[in-house]
Amino acid sequence: MSFGLTIEKLFLIGLIAILVVGPDRLPGYAAQFARLITRLRDLARGAETRLKDELGDDISIAELKKLDPRQYDPRRIIRDALNDNPTTTTPLRPASVRPKSPNPETPFDGEST
Repeated sequence: MSFGLTIEKLFLIGLIAILVVGPDRLPGYAAQFARLITRLRDLARGAETRLKDELGDDISIAELKKLDPRQYDPRRIIRDALNDNPTTTTPLRPASVRPKSPNPETPFDGEST
């Protein structure tokens, strides 16, 4: 997870930090930042361990990723709920990929405008 940081951006951040904080206090702030990162990493590991303890050994992280709601297509879920025969193998295609209708003319209602 580099968050889009390149060497040039890191160098610029370091240069600004030296100018703002000063070269005398910068090592102390860098050490505090390193301790913060270590604490956050330990918190993440603790949360993962607690999750494994509460859910049991039979559930893995890969199985939890399958439950991620971002992978579901709401259009397919609604279509399956409305139809008697749910389709699980055919994903919906975007409108730009769907085949054209047999009647390419757009319906026109002269009284609506």
